[in-house]
Order: sequence, then C-alpha cells, then structure tokens
Amino acid sequence: MYVVATPLGNLQDLGLRALAVLKAVDAVAAEDTRHSQRLLDAFGIATKLVALHEHNEQSAVGQVIRLLEAGQHVALVTDAGTPAVSDPGARAVARVQEAGFPVVPVPGPCAAVTALSASGLADGAFHFHGFLPVKSAARRAALEALRGVPGTLVFYEAPHRIAECLDDLAAVLEVGRQIVVARELTKLFEQIVRMPLADAPAWLAADPNRARGEFVLLVSAAPPAEGLSPEAERVLGLLLAELPVKQAAKLAAAITGASKNALYERALALRDTAL
Repeated sequence: MYVVATPLGNLQDLGLRALAVLKAVDAVAAEDTRHSQRLLDAFGIATKLVALHEHNEQSAVGQVIRLLEAGQHVALVTDAGTPAVSDPGARAVARVQEAGFPVVPVPGPCAAVTALSASGLADGAFHFHGFLPVKSAARRAALEALRGVPGTLVFYEAPHRIAECLDDLAAVLEVGRQIVVARELTKLFEQIVRMPLADAPAWLAADPNRARGEFVLLVSAAPPAEGLSPEAERVLGLLLAELPVKQAAKLAAAITGASKNALYERALALRDTAL
C-alpha cells in the first residue's frame, strides 16, 4: 500500500512520483471519493476509488487488505496533504502492516510543514499537535500542558472554531509570544500573517473573510523563565494541568531538580495568567 500525499489546493503541487503511483495502482482508498475523483479527473487518471474515512476506517481497511491479498496495489489518500497526519489513515496503515504487507510513503504536501517554512519563526524545534479539543475548557487544559514545550507549537483549526481557539491561545499562553496564522495554503486566497499573540483575536474580528478556510496556527516558543530550564517549564506545565499550584511545584522540583521556590513562583504566575 502506498501512502500518497496530495495537493493542499494547488493541483500543480502533485509530485511526479505521486502522479505515477496513482496511475499505476489498482485502487485508490480515499477520504472523500467525490473530492478525490476531481483530482484524478484533472490528471486523466481512471483508477477506481474506494471510500476510507474516519467513520469507516476499520471496516474499509478490510477491503484494502483483501485487494492486497489478491496481489493488487492500493494508494491511500486524504482530501489534502499527507494521510494519517491529523487525518484518517493511521489505523489503516497499522492494520496493513499487521497483515504483513509493506507500506510505502510517497511524500509531498503537508500543511504543517508548508506553514512552518513560510512562518519566519526561528525556534529550531517544533511540536506538532494538530487539532485542539473542541470544548473551551478542554482546549485550555491542553494548552496549559503545552505551555512549557521548548519550540514552536503547531495547530490545525477549522473555520467555525478559529475565533474561540485564538481567544483561548491568547488567554492561556504568554503575552510575549508571536503567532503565525496561515490559511488557505496554496489556494487563491492564501494568507500568512505574523503578529503578537495578544493581537490575534482583534485581527480576526476586523475582517469576516479572515475566518474563512482551513487554518494552520504556529505559536512561537515560550519565553525563557529566569532560573528555570525548558524541561522544568515543560514538567511544571504538565503538572499544573492536573494539580494545585503547591503540589505541582513540589513534584516538578522532585522530578527536575529545579528550585522548589522558583517553581512555586512560576506556577503562581502561570495560574494568574490563566485566570
């Protein structure tokens, strides 16, 4: 089975190898067969499509395995970008591997990497999280746990949740961070803007068109806390998501060896920022 990356929007981004594979395989397992049919039609590809999406992945992969057992070759695609990266496909890949068949990646477009390359953020490391929880309380808890991660934070978000997501990012994470909002990547109305995180909600509200499209959000790394290492920050952030300030600071000190008093002061500051 070939795992094939397809264009985010601009059809010219389909790689030559991906094009050859889609023409050569016996079937294409697609997240949305109607969407993928338009892609195949654009390149004159007549390969048959089978549906494999979030709601039927476990059952549809059985059909894929039967095709492989019959000696056929299958390509796995999603609507846009690389399969199994915040998209269906991971369970299918695992099942095919467990059945003893090779899984061959055919690399290409990925929204997260595309946005990172044009972000201008120079943190070095990055942490890809994908979609945050839908509910605000759970989203804020997830952000608290990510606060101390030493690198750029990378999120995906849908248009109907973008305003709430930006509000929570600005409320939970440090004021000194930058955010890059990348939407409609490779499409006609592509937009990539960088600004202070605190300004993002107002920027979005200033123009209703800015809430359209699919989003990649990149938040710069946490500013260093004096006297605390990035690892101490990370551990403290994780513990604060589940424990009271005093207990979180005590455990973080035991785990990291950092000063309990410094961790306690930092925990108080993080708590006050979140309120």
